[in-house]
This record gives sequence, structure tokens and C-alpha cells, in this order.
Amino acid sequence: MNDLQNISDVTKEEFQTAVVERSSEIPVLVDYWAEWCGPCQMQLPVLKKLIAEYDGQVLLAKVNTDAQRELARDHGIRSLPTMRLYKDGAIVEEILGAQTEATLRVLLDRHVARPSDQKRIEAQALDKQGRTAEALELLREAGDADPENHRIQLDYAALCLQLGDCDTAVTRLDALPRDIREETEAVRLYALLGFARLAQDAPSAEELETRINNHPDAMEARHQLAARHVLADQLERALQELLYILQHDRKFGDDAGRKGLLAVFDLLGNEGDLVTEYRRKLFNSLH
Repeated sequence: MNDLQNISDVTKEEFQTAVVERSSEIPVLVDYWAEWCGPCQMQLPVLKKLIAEYDGQVLLAKVNTDAQRELARDHGIRSLPTMRLYKDGAIVEEILGAQTEATLRVLLDRHVARPSDQKRIEAQALDKQGRTAEALELLREAGDADPENHRIQLDYAALCLQLGDCDTAVTRLDALPRDIREETEAVRLYALLGFARLAQDAPSAEELETRINNHPDAMEARHQLAARHVLADQLERALQELLYILQHDRKFGDDAGRKGLLAVFDLLGNEGDLVTEYRRKLFNSLH
């Protein structure tokens, strides 16, 4: 056992128990390192500081790849340092190379339970019951009590969007640290926010469709209709409208068709069949 609590050196024989099985109770961060690796030595003080601050909420398992060559080979470790976070018996994060304290904190915060997370669960239940205003108030109280729980702030912004309060949503998002704003969920909310603002003063979907049927090149109507489709969770229909804009008027709205397509890709997590299909169509349209 290391001289610091919650940090241990792990061998091949111990890995299953000390990492995989233990992660069903608490997240375990595995640090693959070597004595000759300069970045590994630079990373170690940062890891020790974070593990001490999390005070038993995360364990650090250190694997010396020179002493544990077979373990490193079996786990496909090809560069150092490599860090993997295990939770519930599976790898949930992987980071290659030395990282800043802020970056590692963002990674760990995604998976470390905080007391205020219970309020998030209660708020989610209230929202599902249609009691969204109550859920929002609960999140506001929880966020005030634990401002470092960025998951609460993201939930709050999402509910504000759901209620049509775009200004509060963007204020909450803009107040988050940059690393959090660049996370998938925040990027998704920013994309949704753009479409929500576009749809705020737009006619109904039916009116827009009538306008487009009468005037196929009514780009503003198509843009607004795409936003309506996004908010109705009809993302393929939104992609169709945005692609039409891209193909027929690149100058409209400062390249609104292309930007809109990319925003929908963000909503889809930049993966899946729809993203693959429309990325290809986007590429073909641009070239």
C-alpha cells in the first residue's frame, strides 16, 4: 500500500480484485506509468493531490509497466502515461498523455457521486411527473448549496430550455468552466439553445410548410422549420431542410445550412447512422 491513503500499486494478480471488482463500489483510476517516463513523473503530484481532495471517493491504482509488462501488454497499453477510469467493472474513461488538474477534475466529476446528486434524482422525477417548475426550484436550491456540481447546472439549463427561458439557460451555460462547456452535454445544450431561439418567434410548423410549398426557395421558412423539427425531436426532417439550404443558398444566414447541420450532429452526439449519412451528403455538397 502506498503511503497515501486510497493509492495502491497493483500487480497482474491483483488487478481483477483491486480494480475491476472494487470499481463496483467506488470509481478506480488506473495510472499506467514507468520510472523513465518524464510526463508520468510530472503527472503523479497532480494525481496525488486530486485523490487526497476526493478523500475516499476515488481510488488510484498505479501500474508500473516495467514491472508489470504482461499486464500492460494484455491491456493494450502503447503509450505512457495512460489513465483509465473504471466504474461498475468497466472502463468509462481513457486519457492518453499527461493532463492538467482541471482536465482530470472534469473527468472524475462526471463519475464521482456527490451528496447533491440526490436532489438531481428528485428533480428528474418531478420533471417526469410534469412538475417541471418544482424541479427547477429544487435544482436552483441544490446548485446554490453545491455550485461545484456542474451536473446540476447543466440540468438547470436544460429545464430552462424546456420551459422556453433561453436567456437563463445561456447564462447558466456561459457561467460554467470552459472544460465543462466543451463537454458533450453542454455542447448539445448550446446547439439546442440555438434552435430554440430560432423558433421563438417563428410561425407554426404547418404555416411554414405551407409557405415552403408555395415558395420552395423561402430559406428563412426552411430554417425556422428545421428549428421546429429539432424541438419536436424530428431530427432527420430537420437535417433534410438544412441540407436543402446548404445546397441551394450557401450565403443564407452566413452559411446557416452548414452550421445547422453541424449543430444537429452535436445533438446526435456526432455518431450514429443519421450523422454518417448526412456527413457524407454534407461533404458531397461542399465538394
